[in-house]
Amino acid sequence: MQYSIINYSKLDSIVFRIDAEYYMPDLLRLEKKIRDGKSKNIRNLNGKLDCSAFYPSITEYYDFAGNGVPFLRVNEIVNGLVRLNQDTAFLPLKVLIDNPTTISHASPGDIVIAKGGNSLGKVGLVTNKYTDYAFCRDLIVLRTTEITEINHYYLWVYLHSDIGQKLLLRTASQTGQPHLTLEAIYQLDIPIPNTLLQSQFEILYKDAQEFSKQSEELYYEAEAILLSELSLVNWQPKHTLSFVRNYSETEQAGRIDAEYFQPKYDEIAKAIKKYKGGWDILGNVVNIKDKNHKPKDKQAYKYIELANIAGNGEVTDCMLEEGQDLPSRARRKVAAGDVIISSIEGSLSSIALIEKEYDQSLCSTGFYVVNSKSFNSATLLVLLKSIAGQLQLKKGCSGTILTAINSDELKKLILPLIGEKAQTQIQQKIGESFDLRKQSKHLLECAKKAVELAIEKDEKTAMKWISEQTEIK
Repeated sequence: MQYSIINYSKLDSIVFRIDAEYYMPDLLRLEKKIRDGKSKNIRNLNGKLDCSAFYPSITEYYDFAGNGVPFLRVNEIVNGLVRLNQDTAFLPLKVLIDNPTTISHASPGDIVIAKGGNSLGKVGLVTNKYTDYAFCRDLIVLRTTEITEINHYYLWVYLHSDIGQKLLLRTASQTGQPHLTLEAIYQLDIPIPNTLLQSQFEILYKDAQEFSKQSEELYYEAEAILLSELSLVNWQPKHTLSFVRNYSETEQAGRIDAEYFQPKYDEIAKAIKKYKGGWDILGNVVNIKDKNHKPKDKQAYKYIELANIAGNGEVTDCMLEEGQDLPSRARRKVAAGDVIISSIEGSLSSIALIEKEYDQSLCSTGFYVVNSKSFNSATLLVLLKSIAGQLQLKKGCSGTILTAINSDELKKLILPLIGEKAQTQIQQKIGESFDLRKQSKHLLECAKKAVELAIEKDEKTAMKWISEQTEIK
């Protein structure tokens, strides 16, 4: 049995905690180890914390085409980084001008931290893809511009490391739903290693970002091969304000909503049907695995949720839980080579290829699990994520409260029977893209481990670890 004896006078006066979990021996050991070395809290390092206030509803202004200022939400934090994707909302400058005191901003190099909920404590580094970011009230931003004593890349890796996460989550307020407070984060002690070690984290980050950039470029090259094959390069749908449809068409479709009959859906269908290799409907050439799997209570499973899907078609992470602790929607079993497709209208681009790492995992019933003998997995992934697939998925969505595409509509999707040569090229590009993404992830995991080694052992051991790991990249 583990226990700690704490004098009443030593009870923490910042977060007002008297629960035993706050004073667990391992946490007290880590806290002492950091304070016994060279360290400073975030306030004394000149870090500045900020958060958005209660602004009015702004969802009607969301733009998902990349126009305006990116609006960061919890889902943009992926494996320690701020990653924008097709589901990232952008806000017009006017909305930000109208809400100067309630919607706060972040800049490249700042660190965002999830304030509460299921993502409590998730940390992301704001990249330099844009010069300005707005962020929602579920996030706290740590501004790094005035921090000069330590490298902000090191600070970010520390907060993202297992040790940093333990001590950050330890500060969460326990009144009502657990949440992080600005004052508690200000008081968080940060160990300060030598400048040479700190500089290594910046190198690792920049190398990881370069791999990530190359990975994205290869994905777009794969998509370009597909679109070129279909003669759809630079093709853009046009939203028509008025058009005429016969009543018989609405009867046949079983739909009367105008969106379903938008001419752009006919245009993409006609373009696909012109493909030299022919076409067929998804129900004829793709296998839909719709059998439910009941998890065994005491067996551990990897569980994939919507938030675990990256914009490049990769599963970035998963939940590891025993069967009895999984949500009731964890009922689809996936195998390596399967492709999973989100059925929810707002997340139709959340499509991913299952790699060996996630073989025999479970995913939510909010996904369709598919595979095909007519398409390799990479081609099926790119096809469904391309404009040719996305427009058709959107057309098929129906419902009132939760709009989604049902299996009958999914089976109606028109798919071009892509030739073997193009499929091989796409598969090669996607394979290289995923390999580069793995290298990027490896470097960031290496950085996290180095922080932990520097604290638990010494800085020399951390430097040796970095050297050994980066030799194999």
